[in-house]
Amino acid sequence: MQISKYLVANPHDGLWGLTVSTVGYEEIAPDDDYPTHGHADGYYFNLSKGRILNEYQLLYLTEGEGIFHSSTVKNAQIKAGDLFLLFPGEWHSYHPLPEVGWKSYWIGFKGQNMDSRVLHGFLSPEKPIYHVGFSSWIDNMYRLAFETAKEEGAFVQQTLAGVVNLLIGLMYSLERNLQLNSNKEHVNMVNHARNRIRETLEDDLTIQKIAKEMSVSYSNFRKLFKEFTGVSPCLYQQDLRLQRAKELLTTSNLSIKQIAYQLRFESPDYFSSKFKIKTGITPSEFRNQTR
Repeated sequence: MQISKYLVANPHDGLWGLTVSTVGYEEIAPDDDYPTHGHADGYYFNLSKGRILNEYQLLYLTEGEGIFHSSTVKNAQIKAGDLFLLFPGEWHSYHPLPEVGWKSYWIGFKGQNMDSRVLHGFLSPEKPIYHVGFSSWIDNMYRLAFETAKEEGAFVQQTLAGVVNLLIGLMYSLERNLQLNSNKEHVNMVNHARNRIRETLEDDLTIQKIAKEMSVSYSNFRKLFKEFTGVSPCLYQQDLRLQRAKELLTTSNLSIKQIAYQLRFESPDYFSSKFKIKTGITPSEFRNQTR
């Protein structure tokens, strides 16, 4: 069984950054013929020859398992709870195991939003498969996409673009969190450190002292913290202090000098320099604008 919807995007929709061309769902029972029939021109493929698309597609298996091939990845197993991403211009082929079958969603799209993520290395043909497990969020997003496409109301492309962006974000973050959460001790350490940093923005507590509190070397602590958050603990602390500085500049009558020393910056000049790098304006300019 296959149900699908194909959509048309106008040139103005393309300026939004992402447009959706197809949404669908299929159920392949054990020993059913595959691929299914009913695909539009440009989408059907011969199993042995594969195909090349001119768009991205994101597929999600909710049941079953199968095999995925591409120009870059050979004979990769895919199973229930996996998302896999097809890239424009990249040869690929995939199919369920005949004795098992599968249930899957798909959504096809293109646009500069996705091109930018590939360009900057967030997504790559070298890693097309994401192991996220069953997620009710992802399942609901695909259902929402299909119902939205079926109704095809005004500005449907903008709604669907939002769904795709959320799906890609969930895919990227869920797998990463599953990997990181496999070591509870490290997760607890980073969460504890983040709380300590937030609670002591106006105290003279260094990152080195926090590492010492948790009986771990600074170098190992810094590595784990950055792996989990994407930034070093020192930069995390500094950014939170700059956020707090914005609050004080807006809601208090403290001088720039007082705020700098209260938030443990080395000097008012150093504080002003970091603030301008972060915001593009000086603390005085920020205060004048917000007041």
